[in-house]
Amino acid sequence: MSFVTCDLCDENPELVRIVEPMFNNYGGIAAFHGEVVTVKCHEDNSVVKENVAKPGEGKVMVVDGGGSLRCALLGDMLAEKAAQNGWAGIIIYGCIRDVDEIGKTELGVQALRTIPIKSNRQGRGDLNVTITFGGVTFNPGEYVYADNNGIIVSTEPLKLPE
Repeated sequence: MSFVTCDLCDENPELVRIVEPMFNNYGGIAAFHGEVVTVKCHEDNSVVKENVAKPGEGKVMVVDGGGSLRCALLGDMLAEKAAQNGWAGIIIYGCIRDVDEIGKTELGVQALRTIPIKSNRQGRGDLNVTITFGGVTFNPGEYVYADNNGIIVSTEPLKLPE
């Protein structure tokens, strides 16, 4: 099922919140959407690792990494695990690594930048808390839509083209 965020904005102006344009598309799936699962972490991807191992059920993990550009919160092995477990995508307010492999993975991935160094794992981070970045607040259970045009969020699912 294909969609374009521009069209969704035009058709649902009262429902969508638009994330400021700062993300790049890195995944093997350019357009993805799903129910929001949030992670708040800073330079520690422990909670990301735990959750890509769980059934994703077509959801999108939205990770508030504080915008850090000092280490990656997602690499090829975690992206592959997420794809295998049915996650639709991962949006990271921070960096990723292994971009060539992630680009071959059947997963939507958007992030700020790339960096070759991995994060520390010290078991820190929060799951399903309200997070804010890019001028938008993300609440668990809302819906996110992402493509090469940008990222939008809605409190309810948007009707997609047939």
